[in-house]
Amino acid sequence: MNIDVDCQSPQRIDQYLVTKLPELSRSRIQALLKSGDILLNGAPAKAKQNITHGDEISISIPEPEPEEAQPQDIPLAVLYEDDDIIVINKAHGMVVHPAAGNADGTLVNALLYHCKGKLADIAGDARPGIVHRLDKDTSGCIIAAKSNLAHTSLCQQFADRTNQKRYLTVVQSPPSKHEDRIFTNIGRHPVNRMKMAVVNPGSGKSAMTDYRVIHEADDGTCLILCDLHTGRTHQIRVHMMHIGTPILADPIYAKPSRQVVQTGRLMLHAWQLTINHPRTGEEISFQAPLPEEYQPWTEAPDSKLTLDALSNL
Repeated sequence: MNIDVDCQSPQRIDQYLVTKLPELSRSRIQALLKSGDILLNGAPAKAKQNITHGDEISISIPEPEPEEAQPQDIPLAVLYEDDDIIVINKAHGMVVHPAAGNADGTLVNALLYHCKGKLADIAGDARPGIVHRLDKDTSGCIIAAKSNLAHTSLCQQFADRTNQKRYLTVVQSPPSKHEDRIFTNIGRHPVNRMKMAVVNPGSGKSAMTDYRVIHEADDGTCLILCDLHTGRTHQIRVHMMHIGTPILADPIYAKPSRQVVQTGRLMLHAWQLTINHPRTGEEISFQAPLPEEYQPWTEAPDSKLTLDALSNL
């Protein structure tokens, strides 16, 4: 929705919108301003910002999330399951939970069917069992809680960073260092709200990724192992772009049509996940088989030896 400002003297944008949009409450307008869904002349607006004649306001109102997810018979690749947890090798292209634009066909819908509704319910009707997420285009290990005990324990482990998350990604060119730690702050991109970005200290949230080059192909593309110490939105994708080597086929942070290799999917895979079992306390690790698109890099002799060794750590 676009509004051409017609007031003749400066006025606060939040007050102006209350009079122009009577169908929206004052608190709803404040929430849209806070979430960055209201732009003033193309930039995110602030509630106390003044507007005047000739300014343009753009408003994006997100669709409401569905109140309750429904079971759907969708095939799942189950890596492990007991009375408390279930670990899935999530397929590329599958959304984790219902949200605006994805009312069904999600991992949650599939889990509700597979588990016959037995999922932790303390996270809300639209996200039963969910304790962490993977991007739609990312494949690999994701764990869900079938009991409330498990949900509480797993959420605490993710918050305390006592678990281990290892990803394999293929990037378009070699990074300047063979291995390194990337430590930045990540927050919403100041203009494009669909993107995240490295932001100045004091804003966003801290994000830490350790990476190691496993194999460099003749065309310069590299298979990289990433260990996540935090879990920020798009963290690996932003960090790989930050060091100058975007992930292959990343539609947001790269230009796939210009990359030397066309893979047809985002080359990011949640390879290994290690947790303490919520009931027994035992450390347990899960590994998601590598997608076939990874074979040109993972079947190389040097990478195969390295991955076999890492699998046993």
